[in-house]
Amino acid sequence: MLRIANCSGFYGDRLSAAREMVEGGPIDVLTGDWLAELTMLILAGNRLKGRPGYAPTFLRQLEDVLGTCLERGIKIVSNAGGLDPAGCAEAVHELAGRLGLSPSVAHVTGDDLTGRDLDLVNADTGEKLDAVPLTANAYLGGRPIAAALSAGADVVVTGRVTDAALVTGPGIWRYGWGPDDLDALAGSVVAGHVIECGCQATGGNYAFFQDVPDLAHCGFPIAELRADGSAVITKHPGTGGLVSVGTVTAQLVYELGGPRYLGPDVVARFDTITLSDDGRDRVLVSGVRGEPPPGTLKVAVNHLAGYRNTMTLVLTGLDVQAKARVAEEAIWARIPRESFERVDVTLNDGGLLRITVMDPDRRTAGRAFSAAVVETGLASYPGFHGLTPPGDASPYGVYWPVLVPAGSVSPRVVVDGRVLPAGDPPAAAPEPPEIPPPPRAPARSFDGEPVSRVPLGRIVGARSGDKGGNANLGVWVSGSDRYAWLSGQLSVERLKELLPELAAHRVDRYELPNLSALNFVVHGLLGRGVAASPRMDPQAKALGEELRARLVDVPVSLL
Repeated sequence: MLRIANCSGFYGDRLSAAREMVEGGPIDVLTGDWLAELTMLILAGNRLKGRPGYAPTFLRQLEDVLGTCLERGIKIVSNAGGLDPAGCAEAVHELAGRLGLSPSVAHVTGDDLTGRDLDLVNADTGEKLDAVPLTANAYLGGRPIAAALSAGADVVVTGRVTDAALVTGPGIWRYGWGPDDLDALAGSVVAGHVIECGCQATGGNYAFFQDVPDLAHCGFPIAELRADGSAVITKHPGTGGLVSVGTVTAQLVYELGGPRYLGPDVVARFDTITLSDDGRDRVLVSGVRGEPPPGTLKVAVNHLAGYRNTMTLVLTGLDVQAKARVAEEAIWARIPRESFERVDVTLNDGGLLRITVMDPDRRTAGRAFSAAVVETGLASYPGFHGLTPPGDASPYGVYWPVLVPAGSVSPRVVVDGRVLPAGDPPAAAPEPPEIPPPPRAPARSFDGEPVSRVPLGRIVGARSGDKGGNANLGVWVSGSDRYAWLSGQLSVERLKELLPELAAHRVDRYELPNLSALNFVVHGLLGRGVAASPRMDPQAKALGEELRARLVDVPVSLL
């Protein structure tokens, strides 16, 4: 097996994780994921300010472990190169020099399509972008990483690759998978999807968090990847957290669309995954089937869309709805609502009135707005107070996914300044037979059974997140009877009844009976994406917990 450990799930994750993973037990590859879709925009902003276009925290972690990794033959693979993989690789060489070390360092480029003549049609909405992209980066796969490792690289830094490529690449390197090894590739993609978000696979952000021991010292995940693509998900002994069928299921349904998980190396069929206990804090992921990858690559385009400003007021006591109306009337009397290109007003159940304005003109969305809100302080509703001081507007960007022909993107691998021959990957095998979905769970009627009105979350787990402007909401249960009830009860219509804010949106529902799970994709809930979303929860992280808190009638036999 190949033991692949994760030490970062996002730009800003625990700095000590790399040292913990290297010192906590045997591993073969240390990986880290720094590049959420929002991160590319953050790095672009940093670059405009003269800062590095890569993640400097990667170097801080590397300083702790580089010497030990070289001694033990542990490979390091990270996408921390961001918008400047070459600059990141150079910084690794400089760090190594200061430490008296001489690693072989590779970087992968070719993902940056900025300046190319792209067809900027939004892959989700079909709209055409008429702005100039600030960044445009294709999602590369694992094969360039494998090429770098095969050339002897000790450290590989990449730009925009799929999150799962950090596992698929080492798998291709170790086991020599070709494009026709679809099931093995698909298994590695699933393993990569599980560990890519760090502690979310080991009990972090878990719906049933009361079951997780010592969450404060949660260990990061390890995938013990096998030659057939199956993998055991685990963590180092003695660390906090939990690896169970539940925690792995929670991560599998995170940021998921339909059962066919598209990628540049393979299409992984999430409706074929089998999970089974393999001992304490060990879950075997097996049975994954793969299909040939699509003929296109996804490209993450970001563009600057204007400026935004948000003011939040607190409403307490009686007549909260009426107080919100008074607050708005007072504000718009001082600065007309029509002054702005876009306005979003949200009053949540906790009495927070959040008003966000967006406009191409920084002055319009700036202090002219926030000062107008403050001016109402003594001429508004009783109990007036706010959570935000008056401030200037800040720029915001929009994430815009587009597709390009896969053949139009050429990855480039550089090892210690030497460019590897590009070469074409081996020819894929003939089109494999179609993989049918697994049979649906047999229907069961619960009519006439006694019920109890309880929060849905007493038997249902959930995890939600963002996919561009869309949100995903995955729910799961344990046991076939509970799944039969859940799949029969939680239709799109019922979901919208429980979460009325979804009523105006198109919602797709997907069944994953092999995981006893359902996944819902809510189109457009996050507007133009995380950076442009006016929601208090712009990444829809809390959507699942909001659903679990809703009261429903559950058959007593399922409790």
